[in-house]
Amino acid sequence: MAQGFKSTPRGYTARFTPEEVQVLTQLFEDVALTLEPDEEAATDPLADLVGISENAQIPTDPALARMLPVASNDPEMADEFRRFTELSLRRGKIANLNMAAMDARSGDLALDAEHAHAWATALNDVRLTLATRLELKTEKDAARISQMTEWKDVETTDQYMALLYNFITWLQDSLMEAMLSQLDD
Repeated sequence: MAQGFKSTPRGYTARFTPEEVQVLTQLFEDVALTLEPDEEAATDPLADLVGISENAQIPTDPALARMLPVASNDPEMADEFRRFTELSLRRGKIANLNMAAMDARSGDLALDAEHAHAWATALNDVRLTLATRLELKTEKDAARISQMTEWKDVETTDQYMALLYNFITWLQDSLMEAMLSQLDD
């Protein structure tokens, strides 16, 4: 069974079973794939280099829309902001998810500050994706999802996702507490 993150002299450490490594790696890779841009590379090499999207639009996938939200109530301003930031935001999120997937493969983690921040971001993106797929919107929804704690009780896809959501939430909480303990020192 997983051992949550702890702050140690070696960094932020955690331990996972081979099955948990497989699940974490798959989740990180799936969310990274979801974040891949649909559009072709910009025809302007400079625009592609600096991350300007020629046709950036609000994502139709609700999970993507949660990870890449509208930045303003003013539609024109929101479109302009998305055009200049979405591609680099996607690339950054994908890089964090890929780093976390690579780290997870070791099973026994000892993360430095850079990798811990990447994990925090990656875990958050996985949680947002799972929460959206589970239609988690209210306290009542959260209570329903929090009841799923045993693998042996899983009978549906939603129950499986709820269990994953709870695992990722616990893992993210342990990482955040470990990181916060360093601030106290």
